Amino acid sequence: MIKIFTGNDRVAAKKAIEKFLGPRYEIIDATNLDLGDLPNVFLGNSLFDEKRRILLRDFSENKVAFEKLPDYLNSPHQIALFETKLDKRSAAYKAIKGKIDIQEFTLPQNQDFRLVFDIYRTAKKDGKKAIELLEKIKINEDPIQFAGLLNSQAINDYALRQGTKERRTLKELSKLDIDLKSSKLSSWSLIESFLLRLSSWWS
Repeated sequence: MIKIFTGNDRVAAKKAIEKFLGPRYEIIDATNLDLGDLPNVFLGNSLFDEKRRILLRDFSENKVAFEKLPDYLNSPHQIALFETKLDKRSAAYKAIKGKIDIQEFTLPQNQDFRLVFDIYRTAKKDGKKAIELLEKIKINEDPIQFAGLLNSQAINDYALRQGTKERRTLKELSKLDIDLKSSKLSSWSLIESFLLRLSSWWS
């Protein structure tokens, strides 16, 4: 069974994914998969369990491979696709729509929403000022959700220009994502550290 989870509310999406897959599952960065890898991912067995539980991250960004998804809808495994952004105009999306469950999780609009985006733009020029803005919204924001918004803005930047700064930002956000899940440090402290570093390669 394959399900797709998409949207910028990463906290809600993660809860839904864990409800679907359970607490233990494989995680695969699908952006680097080759066409030759797909049969093993969707049909191959593991040494320990015939039915695998797999989370594929950002599979739709791998456009060539994602187009083959309709060929694997009968996968015997339990597979969740988490897509930060899903192009509903693509041929692959149109081919799978109505055939598999697609759940979308969107952050609600609030009075601080505009300020969240201002923080990212400000951090490119002045990390300390960005942290001052962050203090105004911390009480009403979840750090994981906020990091998800930073990631979505960085992806938008990269879509416009695939330059060194844009690639560096995505790489650093990937590290931040790992740290937020594993580090014993405060989540907000980790985010503040990222905002300070961001200005060093953008300004």
